Amino acid sequence: MTEKGGAVELVIKGARPYGEGDPVDVLIRDGVIAEIGTDLTAGEVIDAQGQILLPGFVDLHTHLREPGREDTETIESGSSAAALGGYTAVFAMANTNPVADSHVVTDHVWRRGQEVGLVDVYPVGAVTVGLKGKQLAEMGTMAAGVGQVRMFSDDGHCVYDPLIMRRALEYATSLGVLIAQHAEEPRLTEGAVAHEGPNAAKLGLAGWPRAAEEAIVARDALLARDAKARVHICHASTAGTVELVKWAKAQGISITAEVTPHHLLLDDSRLETYDAVNRVNPPLREASDVAALRQALAEGILDCVATDHAPHAEQDKCCEFSAARPGMLGLETALSIIVQTMVEPGLLDWRGVARVMSEKPAAIVGLDEHGRPIEVGEPANLTLVDPDASWTVRAKELASISDNTPFEEMTFPAKVTATMLRGRVTARDGKAVR
Repeated sequence: MTEKGGAVELVIKGARPYGEGDPVDVLIRDGVIAEIGTDLTAGEVIDAQGQILLPGFVDLHTHLREPGREDTETIESGSSAAALGGYTAVFAMANTNPVADSHVVTDHVWRRGQEVGLVDVYPVGAVTVGLKGKQLAEMGTMAAGVGQVRMFSDDGHCVYDPLIMRRALEYATSLGVLIAQHAEEPRLTEGAVAHEGPNAAKLGLAGWPRAAEEAIVARDALLARDAKARVHICHASTAGTVELVKWAKAQGISITAEVTPHHLLLDDSRLETYDAVNRVNPPLREASDVAALRQALAEGILDCVATDHAPHAEQDKCCEFSAARPGMLGLETALSIIVQTMVEPGLLDWRGVARVMSEKPAAIVGLDEHGRPIEVGEPANLTLVDPDASWTVRAKELASISDNTPFEEMTFPAKVTATMLRGRVTARDGKAVR
């Protein structure tokens, strides 16, 4: 990016914001959209002819593994993957080692993300000490720390005690922060590794019932209602959860919910190979659930897409299915999966993609600089997408340290060609830029 008269300038030539209207030039100066028009010039130019300009994506659910499991992912490698996937902000979950249940850990995550500088890395604080569900963590201290934690979750574990969850919701309301729940009644999932249905029975895999998720969603909606609090449901995976969220919203309950790309694309027929790369929490469900999730995202019942990017070491995946750690990579493939599952069938247009991948997640957690409209005066957190591109996923070519992707050798539509964080290019032509 070049300087002109003391101002840092970049121009994006010939892009179509939200895939609408005629191509325009977008001039960025000092991290802000300075002008939108034609025949604009600057010292540095991105040729975006035929490409779509979107607000930078926001991921409410990312596992970056630092501190503690830097052999599987680091804030630097995960930030690279995020930038390459079109993200300008990610929320790093608390199930690190040590757990992010104190401001010492959450402040470290924030500072390290700022040092890397590829995306804004927002730490998620644990709801309970050690993710054990017994004692509330020091949410106020984390919220007031350098990391200014604005979302708390025991993701990977459910806050299963209703009294603890109610107190967390009340406390979060007083702090102006959000509780995100991993909805899983643990007494219904003990030993379970796959969706409870015909495929699990045929394969001899212990079944995980839909009710384990839905019971907690229903309970927490009622707790949020009584506490006059907000609650966010992580990785919704069943048609029943869709109906419960729809009902809760109709009652005026302040509830939001996310869905992962893999739950929009894959179903439990993938388990027939016993390949542990397909083990995820919550499990891949039936095709009817996939259809319900897609429709719910299109209608706004489910609010946003979140990757649940979960890197794992080879030894944690190359093993017996029931012994494998649950989780999949997701940051670099998310946009393409949304295009395949939602845009190509006509369920979303490109403005809809901006809504579910950028605007709504930013609004849920109250980010001021992300998910903003593409207008003069707005922060230049932007993503360029080539809608006509296609690419084949190869794990070894992804930025993550781990390679546990279920999409190996699958060919997807659309490709992120550039990402900009406050006007600075962080990814371009398949490479992260620091």
